[in-house]
Amino acid sequence: MIASRNIPSGVAARHSNGTSRAPTQVAALGTPASASEWTETLRDGNRVTIRTLHKADAALERDFIKRLSPESRRLRFLGGVGEPSDTMIRDLTDLDYQHKMAFVALVQEGGKPREIGVSRYSLAPDGKSCECAVTVSDEWQGKGLGTLLMRHLIDIAKQRGIESMFSIDAAGNSRMHELARDLGFARELDPDDPSQVIHRLAL
Repeated sequence: MIASRNIPSGVAARHSNGTSRAPTQVAALGTPASASEWTETLRDGNRVTIRTLHKADAALERDFIKRLSPESRRLRFLGGVGEPSDTMIRDLTDLDYQHKMAFVALVQEGGKPREIGVSRYSLAPDGKSCECAVTVSDEWQGKGLGTLLMRHLIDIAKQRGIESMFSIDAAGNSRMHELARDLGFARELDPDDPSQVIHRLAL
């Protein structure tokens, strides 16, 4: 999973029939909370719902973070995170959809939606690059969900004229290294911290 120091904590949507579409609400700047959602099929055949993350998802996001294993939380936030604070949850879910964007993956569990993955970016001050992050629930890793969420994020960043993406990760995060490599990110040592690496992608 891609971690991040600075991120607080038409997209091509592939359907089960192999076709794709670009939700116009998602592609537009200022994406509304009511933006369309769509269903995708993972490598193991499970179907998940993908849509933009919004403020009303605070409880889902809190439960998602609490369900992560200690190791997954450490890799995501580059440090120990226990009970997520109200400030953290607000920062993660109250998005303006211009400087920040996020996609969430959901499944139904006990008749209620459960968040199992999220990808997000935050625009850098230069307005040309963004820092990105992706996290997947432990039991849903290895099914292609992280790649799927990141591809949607990359697509919308391109459509919005962002020129590059980067993430900052623990050097020992082998799963993230594989994901970043498969997506075409270049890897370099973090000059500010030898225990971390920076992944960069030109869009």
